[in-house]
Amino acid sequence: MKKFFEKVIIFFSWSSSLLITGSVAVLIGFLIKQGIKNIDLELIFGTTTIWDAITFRKQVFDGLFPALIGTFLVVACSVSMAIPIGIAGGIYMAEYAKGRGKAWFSLFLDILAGIPSILIGLAGLSLTIFLHRMFPGKISTSLLISSISLALLVLPYIIRSVQTALEGVDPMTRIIAPSLGASRIDNIFKVLIPNSIQDIVGGIILAVGRCAEDTAVIMLTGAVAVAGIPKNILSQYEALPFYIYYISSQYSSPEELARGYGATILLLIVCTSLLISALWIQKRLTTILLYK
Repeated sequence: MKKFFEKVIIFFSWSSSLLITGSVAVLIGFLIKQGIKNIDLELIFGTTTIWDAITFRKQVFDGLFPALIGTFLVVACSVSMAIPIGIAGGIYMAEYAKGRGKAWFSLFLDILAGIPSILIGLAGLSLTIFLHRMFPGKISTSLLISSISLALLVLPYIIRSVQTALEGVDPMTRIIAPSLGASRIDNIFKVLIPNSIQDIVGGIILAVGRCAEDTAVIMLTGAVAVAGIPKNILSQYEALPFYIYYISSQYSSPEELARGYGATILLLIVCTSLLISALWIQKRLTTILLYK
């Protein structure tokens, strides 16, 4: 009987894995079939020359180059805001929070993680309205507001990843440094974090992916259809997720929809590039921290 149940579990495990893998393969294959023929330099740079675009001599208004730059900027800004706070929060939850206080903080993080992104976007819009009233004509929807909103969106994931990684360190490894006279802060930064850096960076990778693909937040806080390269952090900007949403909901011809599929492939390439970069950083940090 036990062998039968074991075979059933193995069967469902393999079936689930094949179903997930097949679904992803079909989705990516469909997107590539629909959009690969539109992937060219004209899609990215339009009628502007490559040199003029990458040196910012001329604005690109008929290509996706500004959306690519805007996507990278909003991801970089939001993750830069979320990582320090997330790591600090995770350390506090794993090493300092105790009893009822830890339970309340855990409940708050779970609620924040479960809030739909559209509500985070509305919160960012409310912040924009408040700041606009406080500083008339100076602050409106912008890259800054989008970055703050996205940082709030991914913050609970980073905190939980850091907390879980630190709490998962082997108990013997955890007590070696204190038993030799190391302080708690030395134990955290010289022992616990280096031994859990892979899991921590894994959580950050998930946060990067969430920032790159979210549409609801940036739609309400700063992304527009045509803005060009943002001049500063208080400027509006373009982003690939918003462009894909805009084209899919308001396209006027099959050719325009095909450009939307091309933009989707570009977004997949951007996310893949960010993932590979994060994995490389993870490997380098692991080597530096564990074998220095």
